[in-house]
Amino acid sequence: MQLSAGNHAVQILHNISFEVSAKQVLAIVGPSGSGKSTLLGLLAGLDQPTCGSIHIHNTNITALAESAMAHFRRQYIGYVFQAFHLIPTLTALENVALPLELQGITTGEERAKTLLQAVGLEKRVHHYPIQLSGGEQQRVALARAFISQPPLLLADEPTGNLDSATGNLVIDLLWQLHEQHDSTLILVTHDTTLAARAQRILTLQDGTIVNDASLTT
Repeated sequence: MQLSAGNHAVQILHNISFEVSAKQVLAIVGPSGSGKSTLLGLLAGLDQPTCGSIHIHNTNITALAESAMAHFRRQYIGYVFQAFHLIPTLTALENVALPLELQGITTGEERAKTLLQAVGLEKRVHHYPIQLSGGEQQRVALARAFISQPPLLLADEPTGNLDSATGNLVIDLLWQLHEQHDSTLILVTHDTTLAARAQRILTLQDGTIVNDASLTT
């Protein structure tokens, strides 16, 4: 995987190859600049690799056109961003329901209410992001990621902008939703405590996999 920097191509990832089993929890760790977020972006189809292929749910997503990739992502992939990425002009309820509305599903608001209740925000459904704390915004983002019940959930530093107590709450909710929806969970984190809760840890350094360890649970 290469990115352009001025007139130079910078190679971010080198010969990355791995498989993830359905329903597995995989933590991707490594120092800053090791390629963790780039790898997650590739798995989400947000970036395109310069070589190789990525297969999700028996589909080679690297062969999909942009519109087909967007459709595939809505059906099969949920993404939790470190910076929340809520739409500021929409309420918590509207933010969570949005993925279903984009699919033309009319039951989005009812399902959104159920998920917001599951993450403890039933009294905040009509609040806008600016009226919510960081932890509350991340819980809204979790609910939004799960509303389509995607087989694959990707989380990029889901506790990176939160204090430790709020981060622990968010992680407990993430694991709870993962277990309820039988999703595969892949997360990028610097938090060793969080990584230790995964079933498997993939360690990146300088764009390569330097360790792939399964953990006992």
